[in-house]
Amino acid sequence: MENTKHFNFKYILSISMISALGGLLFGYDWVVIGGAKPFYERFFGISEIPHLQGWAMGSALIGCIVGAAIAGKVTERFGRKKPLGLAAFLFVVSAAGTGWFNDFNLFIVFRVLGGLGIGLASTISPMYIAEVSPSIYRGRLVSLNQLAIVIGILAAQFINFFIADVVPDNMTDLEIMNSWNGQTGWRWMFWAELVPAFLFFVLIFGIPESPRWLSKNKKMDLSKKVLLSIGGKDYAEDVQKEINETLQETASALSLKKLFKGKNRSLIIIGIILAFLQQWCGINVVFNYAEEVFASAGYGVSDALFNIILTGIVNLVFTLIAMQVIDRWGRKSLWLMGSLGLCTLYVFIGLFYFFELKGFALVVLIVAAIAVYALTLAPVFWVLASEIFPNKIRGAAMSITTTSLWLACFLLTYSFPILNKTMGTYGTFWVYAGICVLCFLFVKYKIPETKNKTLEEIEDLW
Repeated sequence: MENTKHFNFKYILSISMISALGGLLFGYDWVVIGGAKPFYERFFGISEIPHLQGWAMGSALIGCIVGAAIAGKVTERFGRKKPLGLAAFLFVVSAAGTGWFNDFNLFIVFRVLGGLGIGLASTISPMYIAEVSPSIYRGRLVSLNQLAIVIGILAAQFINFFIADVVPDNMTDLEIMNSWNGQTGWRWMFWAELVPAFLFFVLIFGIPESPRWLSKNKKMDLSKKVLLSIGGKDYAEDVQKEINETLQETASALSLKKLFKGKNRSLIIIGIILAFLQQWCGINVVFNYAEEVFASAGYGVSDALFNIILTGIVNLVFTLIAMQVIDRWGRKSLWLMGSLGLCTLYVFIGLFYFFELKGFALVVLIVAAIAVYALTLAPVFWVLASEIFPNKIRGAAMSITTTSLWLACFLLTYSFPILNKTMGTYGTFWVYAGICVLCFLFVKYKIPETKNKTLEEIEDLW
């Protein structure tokens, strides 16, 4: 057990929080489109075209996939710090451009650029935090990235609600398109992201490079200097020794063939499966298609936007709880609890839609599902993904895992309007319930507990 007295917790927390700003922008950029959806769809004339609705919502995820796919190579060559700066720059460009142009194709281009930033940040931020965190704090600190994502989501929901004028329930599509919301309001929803994006870009210059990356690139003195700032002389010497030992096992360059060989291949397959299961548990459709989900429950546009804020507040509260328990309860038990909880709630949500039972009770079930997800699968995935891979392949393996997550997210987001139309909302939620059962079984039999272990100890565990 590490001696917590010698840790410079303020320093560890500050650099982790700066890195986690990537998560905040990830959350904002990902969800802001849900509040703008009723208005830009009318503006671009796609409100009755399901495949273009799906493309508008899912296009950013193409950028996410590309960003996550290149993150491994980029982080191996340039470290963790510089690529985070690139992600911040992409967020700035995307936020400015998405709201500026009147052409749907250009709207898509800037959404893809924002997705590229999300792909980079979602891969690198939790990996960076894991690599600078002592094991006793790592679960909570990596969960800080999830907390930042949730804050970004909630910020987008509040900003969407306060920017949008009240929309009477009897307004036609043409009236909505010609309103302030339909012409200008949705643009300001995207432009509001410029403030945190620029702040992230400036602050990223103040954090150190990852000691694991520095050691891997034979910059031992710089690595030890960072570790000294984190935990003092004894901690720096012990951790540097552990890092050196794991790196000495394979000093040669990492090839794609080695990446998918033996234990490495098994771990990467596990990471890919976890990514798909975490996405196809289905909760993200509530964030991306919240307006449609609440409209199906009998709410108008303005009431739906208010309910979306409620989901964001619950998401934040239960993420804070997760940060307190993830290092005590463990990763595996939280994931198992979340899978069963979501499965049960989805069955009941499907029944409500099937029997056309609308109103407050359905909102309670949806909000409860978000609470379960925020407490369990949401933070646990990012912690596990940042922990399970050996030092020598972490950058590349994390890139593959996060690419898989965004591919799964794209398929989920793009397919929801189509599934919703062909199977009904009830059938779609029952499909997600079945996937949650698979989620439970896979983790129960394939994933060991990793709490309170150093990254090097977890490497030995596998």
